[in-house]
Order: sequence, then C-alpha cells, then structure tokens
Amino acid sequence: MLHPNRVRQKLASGTPVHGLFCSVPAPVLVEMIGWDGYDFVVIDTEHTLVDPQHLEDLIRAAEATGVTPFVRVPPNDPGAILRALDAGALGIVVPHIRTRADVDAAIDAAYYAPAGTRSLGGGRAARFGLIDPIEHLRWANAEIMVIPLIEDAEAIDAIDDILAGGGIGMVLPGPADLSQSYGVPWQLRHDLVRGAVERLHAACIAHDVSFCAIARTPERYSYWRGIGVHAFCCGDASNLAAAALRRSLIDLRG
Repeated sequence: MLHPNRVRQKLASGTPVHGLFCSVPAPVLVEMIGWDGYDFVVIDTEHTLVDPQHLEDLIRAAEATGVTPFVRVPPNDPGAILRALDAGALGIVVPHIRTRADVDAAIDAAYYAPAGTRSLGGGRAARFGLIDPIEHLRWANAEIMVIPLIEDAEAIDAIDDILAGGGIGMVLPGPADLSQSYGVPWQLRHDLVRGAVERLHAACIAHDVSFCAIARTPERYSYWRGIGVHAFCCGDASNLAAAALRRSLIDLRG
C-alpha cells in the first residue's frame, strides 16, 4: 500500500498512458523515466539479471518520481511474482501467456484470497505493518494489475478464451517473439505479425480489456491513437539511450 496505481485510474477514465521497458538495472535510469513524464515503467527481470534487493531499489526510484512500477517476470515463476509484489510492484507483466490456465496461474500468484493465494506478508508493500493487514489485502487486490504479454501464435489462436475469464488489467503484445513464433524472426512488419497484433487488439475491444500498443514511432503512435487506443509502450529505455548516443556522435562528426 505504498502508492495508488495511477495507470489503472487513468485507464478507467479513458486518459492516455505512456510507458517504457527498462532493461538496464539502474535506479537512475528509472528516475529519468519518471522525471521525463512517463506514466509507467516495466522493469525487466526476464532478460536482465536483477537480484531481489536491487529490484527494491529500482521500484523505489519509480516511487520517488511518481512513475508506476510494473515488473516483467520470467515465465512460469510464481515466486518471482511474489517477490516483485512484496518489493512494491503495482503490476506484473507475465511473458509467454499461451492459455487461460497461464493467466489463472498468474492471477493466483498475484492476488490475496479470495481472488488468489498470494502468501501473506507485512514487508515494505504493507509499510512494514503500519497498514492494517486486512486493509492492505483489500487495497492490493484492487490496485495490482496482471498484464499478460501475448507473444506466441498459440496465444493468438486462444485469445478469446484467454481474455474471457477476467482478472486482466491490461494486455501487451510481443511483436518480436510473435515474429519468431510465426516463422519470420524479426520481421516485425510482416503481414503475419501485424495481423496477429490486430487480432489481439480486436479481441481486447470485444472483451473490454485495455490494449497497450507498442508505439516506437510517431506514425505507429498516431495510428493506434486514431483508432482509440489509450495505452502505449514506447520502447525500451536502453534502445532509446543507445540510439541517442549514436546520433550524438554522428552529429558531432558532421
């Protein structure tokens, strides 16, 4: 019960939200994302080596600057979900969701009873016992978001079943792994990949679930914004930093 989930609040009111992945485990970079006006940061613990204490520091940096901290956990790892939430995460991005059973397992790990079986604890997420424990359970179940990352052809085929059961705060597409799943690795603009993302978006509309578009260019942002999308992941901070460094040297050299 550290901070309200402003992303959930904004999505409920139809206000656009913008975020970045952060695959560099540096609190100062998370602070930059917050001070630069993003609404959420997805701290990556799937592809990045982050120990539990360091994860707390990354989440503290998010809290200090008012950016909502989500954590991408490794697939099929309930313990990672528990540790991220106990550290203060307000959302869990779960990769390689392929079936409704995968969603149900993530929900079970992320929520306290009666919605799930998350282990009870009184650490920093509950302000070390300062908050009434029953009130903390109620608050956590209301504020925390389970965010499936859809990045497999199998998941696209099962998307209506995946979304129909409820309990999903927002959905993210994974175009890179989708391209591999469809046999066209890194061809992110291939018709198969773009068609899969469009199917995912249409299913989210049908089931009244927030769809978070990957929008790395003004053209893609305008496209998704024009058809009514309100949530945007604008890339990875590491890629943006690397591109800025390259561009700086090119500009200096003339």
